[in-house]
Amino acid sequence: MSDSIYQFEVNDIKGNKVSLADFRGKTLLIVNTASKCGFTPQYEGLESLYESHKDKGLVVLGFPCNQFGKQEPGSDQEIANFCDLTFKVSFPMFSKVDVNGDDSEPLYDYLKKQAPGVLGSKSIKWNFTKFLVNQEGQVIKRFAPKDKPEDIEKEVLANL
Repeated sequence: MSDSIYQFEVNDIKGNKVSLADFRGKTLLIVNTASKCGFTPQYEGLESLYESHKDKGLVVLGFPCNQFGKQEPGSDQEIANFCDLTFKVSFPMFSKVDVNGDDSEPLYDYLKKQAPGVLGSKSIKWNFTKFLVNQEGQVIKRFAPKDKPEDIEKEVLANL
């Protein structure tokens, strides 16, 4: 197994297996999302970032999660409908996952190990934590939920 995110497979929001190796050569922004959170309007900024820079190699990957205040209670289909109707999300969305705990998605265990949070903490603290991954599949930075997509755009662009 290589030491990059390309070793992982995840399910997209329609239940299809996706190898993250499919994104080799792209800059990724991986985000745990929620539909009923104070940070939910960040979907708009994430979509704008994706639309503005996808031709340069940026891909935003959204992973719905219901572990923080039960703010993502819906089914994958309900989440997909919400994202489409409310924010016209066109970036790839994935099946709902846990990002902390015993049932944590292995991709998230890897992301947390590669880019610990404040004071070296491993756990995800809230919805809309973002991980920036370079074209080689290496995790290069973790951004806090309060870091809006437009505020991190320069750093994202520096990695395209």
